[in-house]
Amino acid sequence: MATQRIPVILITGFLGSGKTTMLNHLMRDSTDTRIGVIVNDFGSINIDALAVAGQVDSMIPIENGCLCCAADASEMDDMLERLTDPDLRIDVVVVEASGLAEPQSMIRTLLSSTNERIVYGGLIEVVDAAEFASTRELHPELDRHVRAADLVVLNKTDRVGEEERQRLLETVGAIAPGLPVLTAEHGRVDPGLLFDHRPRHTVEERFRQLSFADVCADGHDEHSRHLHAAYESVEFTSSEPLNPRRVMEFLDSRPAGLYRVKGFLHFAGAGQDQKFTLHAVGSFLRFRASPWERGELRTTQLVMIGTGIDADALTKRVTQCVETSPEEIGEQHMMGVLRYTD
Repeated sequence: MATQRIPVILITGFLGSGKTTMLNHLMRDSTDTRIGVIVNDFGSINIDALAVAGQVDSMIPIENGCLCCAADASEMDDMLERLTDPDLRIDVVVVEASGLAEPQSMIRTLLSSTNERIVYGGLIEVVDAAEFASTRELHPELDRHVRAADLVVLNKTDRVGEEERQRLLETVGAIAPGLPVLTAEHGRVDPGLLFDHRPRHTVEERFRQLSFADVCADGHDEHSRHLHAAYESVEFTSSEPLNPRRVMEFLDSRPAGLYRVKGFLHFAGAGQDQKFTLHAVGSFLRFRASPWERGELRTTQLVMIGTGIDADALTKRVTQCVETSPEEIGEQHMMGVLRYTD
């Protein structure tokens, strides 16, 4: 059985954009989720009123099970190795980059890691809506930073009017067509858009990775009140195998606003014993092959998450990937999938 990998999420943005405020909200709103935090800066960061000194190798336990450390880019791999120690049972790692960090360098650092317990969880660029124009003027590289992101959080929209907000959305859309953009006030972003989490009511549950059923479950307890209006989740299941080439065509031309795609796939042409776990965030795409469990139904189960997506159109596109003549699909049809398979 394939081991669940820990997503590592990069949060970037220029000084004052609201990265730390957003990180605070993510930690407070992720009840019972164990979050490892790496602060790629030297200074101080306030997390839930705890001053975390920006000293290299500091590691401080937070009440809700979080861990916070400080490191520069050269030490990132060492920190990831420590935070992904199975004994810590971390669910997700969030890296808050320095306001002067280069997003592309952060991505390269993460993707070049030899740590087999992690997977790229996406790069979120936080942008100050009120200062967007002046920041672009002072820092022309902002456009390049936006294009490197998997998701843009247009923060501090409470400080601009509706017309200005729409203009900003159009500007970001022109800089990076199709890029998911989420508007936010005071850095408030629903953790459910960025990573999987849910309350764990027993000791056994607290350290168990989420299943597909967990992801799709409609929680109605006091911990389930999040900002779901800001994004949409679309589920798809099929008992019939999918055509691998059509699936790759869909993934290579994901619709605007689609941020994450995850789940399990049953491919025609892959053989009855091969299950493929899909992890896609932004333009990043990976499959992991593993055997189906004994008695497990050969069923495709996908969750697609994004902002401003057309759920009906999305479902229609994925439905078109169902193969009606699986006997005509051979191993050669799997080449596109295998290119992205660990």
